[in-house]
Amino acid sequence: MPTPEEKAAFAERLKFAMKRAPEKLRGSTDLANRFNLRHHGEHPVSPQTAHKWLSGRTIPTHDKLETLAKWFDVDLHWLHYGPPGNTASSVPRPRKPDEKYPLSEETLELASKIESLSPHHRYLVQELVAQFYGDADKN
Repeated sequence: MPTPEEKAAFAERLKFAMKRAPEKLRGSTDLANRFNLRHHGEHPVSPQTAHKWLSGRTIPTHDKLETLAKWFDVDLHWLHYGPPGNTASSVPRPRKPDEKYPLSEETLELASKIESLSPHHRYLVQELVAQFYGDADKN
């Protein structure tokens, strides 16, 4: 039986994984609805159950943990138990600049806004992004 501290630590790791996901999730209802689209188990998850995960009141069963880990592209062991020992090497890292993110509504909206800018302002945005991620695409 997990301790309250273990449940709270799981909730923090789940929130961290959600924040780094390419799609924007706005709480337990979004989490439950989108989880159910991905999970192929017998029982769907209710928003109340997702809220219990996020508030540290419970930890999902193994099959649901597998779905969450695959969805958020994190290590299953890290999601469930945290990093081994006190090392930070198991903390998921952001995707590399050359890795493609799945398209989301937020990504498409941002791309649309950038495209509506004047050529000079688009150039400035491109230069700003190059400063963060390097100049790999510019030739």
